[in-house]
Amino acid sequence: MLIKIRDYLKHQKVCSLADLSVKFNTTPEAMRGMLSHWLRKGQLSCEQPGCFVACKKGCVSCDPAELEIYRWQGKSQHIPLSLIG
Repeated sequence: MLIKIRDYLKHQKVCSLADLSVKFNTTPEAMRGMLSHWLRKGQLSCEQPGCFVACKKGCVSCDPAELEIYRWQGKSQHIPLSLIG
């Protein structure tokens, strides 16, 4: 499943936790656990919009899973110029 998640994120570039949970038919909590693998490897970053971070009013109109955004970073594999030619 981790490879399918990786491939999906590579293609989409940016996804919410809610979208990933629906796509892979799992709970947000389980999806976070799987995403933590790619976070630890530095391939993925987790972002939260400023409104979510700044909002301390206790408003429950936003689903936190919709506001938890994951962005695929990937590790670029550049060949150093000193090794070319």
